[in-house]
Amino acid sequence: MKHSEIHNCAQLIETIHEIGFLPLLDGGIAGFSAEEMVDEQCRYVTFADGGWDWPLWKWKGPAVTDGKCIYGKFFDKKAGFISREWWPDFCNMRRASYPAPEAGSIEEAILATLQEQGSMITRDLRAACDFIGPKMRSRFDAYITRLQMACRIVTEDFVYPTDRHGHEYGWGWSLLSTPEQLYGHDIGQFPRSPEESAQRIIGHLKDLLPEATDRQIMRLVK
Repeated sequence: MKHSEIHNCAQLIETIHEIGFLPLLDGGIAGFSAEEMVDEQCRYVTFADGGWDWPLWKWKGPAVTDGKCIYGKFFDKKAGFISREWWPDFCNMRRASYPAPEAGSIEEAILATLQEQGSMITRDLRAACDFIGPKMRSRFDAYITRLQMACRIVTEDFVYPTDRHGHEYGWGWSLLSTPEQLYGHDIGQFPRSPEESAQRIIGHLKDLLPEATDRQIMRLVK
């Protein structure tokens, strides 16, 4: 995919708004990720003292809190952005493919906890749902990923720990919420059938990515 290089957060937001869908990292379609679109100076770099810098990683928070795009693990269980314009169709399609959690299920308990609290960072939500102990983190993360793929949980922002000087460090934690809590219940009003939404998205991606195979595109939308 050919597109102008991205040099700052404002251009990242503009690109997402323009093309509708954008995986954060390489997902198998050449050129179709924020990682590949950013200027070389904005890519991940490590320093001799063990530190690192990655402007793209730092742009995720402002891009999400700007309100023009939605972020989560939407593309084959990998993270990426969806514009507000395309979200109703994408959510419509996905929720039809991933039915609402059954009563009494772990997924229902996770959603209920999140809805009650409004928003929570991942580790606090995991503790509140009593996923404590060996191997519990990976099990819990699998549930969260499925709920994001189902468009029932999204990332509101990113929270970073601070050192004694007040400087942020580390990779940060996702602050999770539901689309309805962040954007209002109108965000779940769908103008088309799930099948019509799916065809609209597939057609858009085929126009956007003419060199991608049908299999590659279906991996993004399934």
